[in-house]
Amino acid sequence: MPTVTEILETMEYGPAPEASGEVMAWLKARGTFGHYIDGVFTKPGKTFESINPATGAPLAKVSHGSAADIATAVRSARAAQPGWAKLPGHERAKWLYALARHIQKRERFLAVLETLDNGKPIRESRDIDVPLVARHFYHHAGWAEMLEDEFPGMKPVGVCGQIIPWNFPLLMLAWKITPALAAGNTVVLKPAEQTPLTALAFAEICAEIGLPKGVINIVTGDGETGAALVAADVDKIAFTGSTEVGRAIRKATAGTGKKLTLELGGKSPFVVFADADLDAAVEGVVDAIWFNQGQVCCAGSRILVQESVAATFQKRLSARLAKLRVGDPLDKSTDVGAIVDATQLQRIRDLVAEGQAQGAVLHQAEGQLPSAGCFFAPGFFTNVAPANIVSEVEIFGPVATLTTFRTPDEAVELANNTRYGLAASIWSENINLALDVASKVKAGVVWVNSTNIFDAGAGFGGYRESGFGREGGREGMHEYLTGPVPRAKPEAEPGRLDAAPVPGAASKGPAPIDRTAKMYIGGAQKRPDSGYSYAVIAKGREIGLAGLGNRKDIRNAVEAAHKAGGWGKATGHNRAQVLYYLAENLSAREAEFAQRLKSAGVPKPADEVATAIRRAFYYAAQADKFDGAVHSTKSAHVTLAMPEAFGVMGVACPDDAPLLGFLSLVLPAIAMGNRVVAIPAPSMPLAATDLYQVFDTSDLPGGVVNIVTGARDELAKTLAQHDDVAAMWYCGGPDGARMVEAESTGNLKATWCLANRDWHGAAGQGRDFLRRATQIKNIWVPYGE
Repeated sequence: MPTVTEILETMEYGPAPEASGEVMAWLKARGTFGHYIDGVFTKPGKTFESINPATGAPLAKVSHGSAADIATAVRSARAAQPGWAKLPGHERAKWLYALARHIQKRERFLAVLETLDNGKPIRESRDIDVPLVARHFYHHAGWAEMLEDEFPGMKPVGVCGQIIPWNFPLLMLAWKITPALAAGNTVVLKPAEQTPLTALAFAEICAEIGLPKGVINIVTGDGETGAALVAADVDKIAFTGSTEVGRAIRKATAGTGKKLTLELGGKSPFVVFADADLDAAVEGVVDAIWFNQGQVCCAGSRILVQESVAATFQKRLSARLAKLRVGDPLDKSTDVGAIVDATQLQRIRDLVAEGQAQGAVLHQAEGQLPSAGCFFAPGFFTNVAPANIVSEVEIFGPVATLTTFRTPDEAVELANNTRYGLAASIWSENINLALDVASKVKAGVVWVNSTNIFDAGAGFGGYRESGFGREGGREGMHEYLTGPVPRAKPEAEPGRLDAAPVPGAASKGPAPIDRTAKMYIGGAQKRPDSGYSYAVIAKGREIGLAGLGNRKDIRNAVEAAHKAGGWGKATGHNRAQVLYYLAENLSAREAEFAQRLKSAGVPKPADEVATAIRRAFYYAAQADKFDGAVHSTKSAHVTLAMPEAFGVMGVACPDDAPLLGFLSLVLPAIAMGNRVVAIPAPSMPLAATDLYQVFDTSDLPGGVVNIVTGARDELAKTLAQHDDVAAMWYCGGPDGARMVEAESTGNLKATWCLANRDWHGAAGQGRDFLRRATQIKNIWVPYGE
């Protein structure tokens, strides 16, 4: 007689199909879909087919949106936006609650439709995606209700263009639409061409509840349709998709003033330490990589296992792999469904073949794949070199790599050995070890002893080439709001070195250089690499010389800033002490700085110095006050939202208020732990170079602040292009702002091109500067049952 263990080992699952008759009848009744614009479905135009990836059979015909369709949708959204924004938050909340309830009423229908269109297992659509969709609408209804209290003085951005991918079609829709509507914006959304059907079903729900026309508009189409939306008259673009397309969008929106959120690719580490619950970690791999066909941008596709347990872990992983069921996504017993379309399937095959050709060994599930549809057997690679293509490139399929490490430091080094920084998963029973590693991994989301957990109450977004901005929670609401726009103030001087008479002609040679206020790099004064200086002119006379910095000076300053990494590791209290000391030392030399500004013809010099001193004290006070939060999420986790410094930032300062403008940008950046390469006011750099002695006598570590004088836009271009600069602030003209945003696409650094303002007033300081000097890392720590 067989034992229970033997029965469990040999027992086969019977088929457990989810009925699709209701959804198929709905699709048949509609046949061909138009766009949803201004509260109604348009007459279908040019169409394309939406295909069931599990069978290859067409599901419906969908309209291919043109630039004219996008323009019509944007006009509708523009007309609706003022009225929607004027509604009390309570009224907007009621609409969001109504959407949430109607989604819940149709949960099964939407789950089946999602699985038919996308190919993911019905268990994922039914148990994870659609409930989370409803959760987003409920959660953001709450934000609409509390908007005035929680975000005082902030206003909606306007009309938002949103482009979503095919891996979470309905969830990504909810992720983007809900904060936009809660904040008072209106929306034009383009779903992925492979998976448009749940977005169109959602449009029917909008019509069903009578949502005011124009508030939500949905235009279907491909990349051309998306490009038309990016180019359209919208106030914000929110994009989730590939890094390559994200770069194109960053370049296309440069200088337009459009607010931009990019959630891009990932190559996330899945770190398993020797003391981890190995069986739980194996199930984590199943959830992260195989259960969803690896079609998740934050999937832990780089498995890093401590060497002492690597053999055991691989054995258990292989045993689990052998038990996975690949097949009909509508079968509730299916573990791995279909790849979204034939193009993506071929890309996976090509990358896997190339990885094998480069020496990696593929361990793959055995068994017969379905004869029709887009299926790929799940697996993982071993013997993977760091330079192997499967180590570097996002496969976006059910395939992972497995490599080993010996020490926690090596684990961190391997985890960060990627251009991405979207997510990470860390497995250890030692919570101290797990949180220590979580703090060092460069990723926007870190799960401890868990993976791929999402919630409307927690922010989501990446570091580095995984994009910038956050979606979800309070952080996500900020992306759809704008503060009171400060009154634009014309700059005191044009800030161009070739514009006579300010700041004057360049001079060359040993004698002029000896009289020059030198660069400040790595805590020491440096002569410019060029050997050139330029005359600083005030009231028609030369008041000094400033070094004419070049690309090499910027390179040296960035290197010095990276060497000062200890500043970012210091506590807020320790940074505050240094900034208080700096403020005191600046105060002791108040008269001297006022006289320097007076000689340069700066209006009200005493007021500027006094305000600069107060600003230094303000950011010293904020250094240990601007802290994180614990988000209230549905699951049993303490979800920590920790603001982290970018690292090395570039700062291009305005000509107006040369001392105060410089400190108003540099101080919040360093208060948060960043190191700065700053370009002072070209027309009056001496106000900044006079700070050298203040920095030196205030215990500010060398390299925390580096000053390179010269032509602002030329130096800013070099900083924007520099891949070792993580963020860039620019205050200058519109041409310079366009240049900075366009040139930042190399490493997709976060940029802030801010208008000149009254630096003496409230617009010159505040928590918005601190928020923009940080990026949020959300760390999910198990808590309770």
